[in-house]
This record gives sequence, structure tokens and C-alpha cells, in this order.
Amino acid sequence: MILETERLILRKFAEKDMEALFLILKDEEVNRFLPWYPVKSLEETKKFYEERYASKYARPRAYAYAICLKEDDFPIGYIKVDMEEHHDFGYGLRKEFWHRGIVTEAGKAVVEQVKKDGLPYITATHDRNNPRSGNVMKV
Repeated sequence: MILETERLILRKFAEKDMEALFLILKDEEVNRFLPWYPVKSLEETKKFYEERYASKYARPRAYAYAICLKEDDFPIGYIKVDMEEHHDFGYGLRKEFWHRGIVTEAGKAVVEQVKKDGLPYITATHDRNNPRSGNVMKV
């Protein structure tokens, strides 16, 4: 399912997006508070995609989106809600797009969709050294 907001397209990552995903996942600052290490190659990116995206897309319902600007449909980040019991909400965005309200806009669209689909709750945590991420979670 594709979600659209005023500025964004939220869609599945595809094989053609590996270079875009690499740009997101290789940045140490972007991935500093996440539960994995930055990837170091396109090969690692493809493995990450297979494990964390392609496998989810095979399920009946998956909330794992590439965040793309409408102007070029090129992934600049990701946003997801896990379908495991905890329904964890998470996101990442290339730092040149920080402080523009992009993840907040994407988050509102995803939260609205999971509510519409009847998901009873989602969970989210952030590192206390990353208060801006906490602000996004207030959506």
C-alpha cells in the first residue's frame, strides 16, 4: 500500500532503491541511536533489505515504507511499524533532510493507517540523548 501526504510518498522499498537505502544506512550519525551498525557496502545493504524489508513484504500486512519526496520518488528515509507483538514504531532519515518535519509528516500518515487498519497499539522508544526523535513520537 502506498501512502501519500502533502510532500511525501511512502512506499515499499524495491530492488532499484539499493543505492538510496545505502545512503541512509551507511551514515554513522543517522544510525547512531539505532540497534545496528551502519552498513559498509552495497552488498550489506542488499542483505539488510532482504532481511528487514523483502521478508516483511511477503506477509499479508507490512508497514515498512521508504520515505520519498513527491518531486523525485527517491528514498531519503524509512518508517515502519513492526507486526511482531510489540508493534514497534521506528524511522530513519538522511541528515540533509533533518529539521524539516518530514518524519513527523510521515509518522502521522503511518499512525493514521495502522489505526484505520485496526492495530490496537504501537510502541516506540528513543534514546534520551536524542530528544528530537522523542518529539517525532508525539504524533
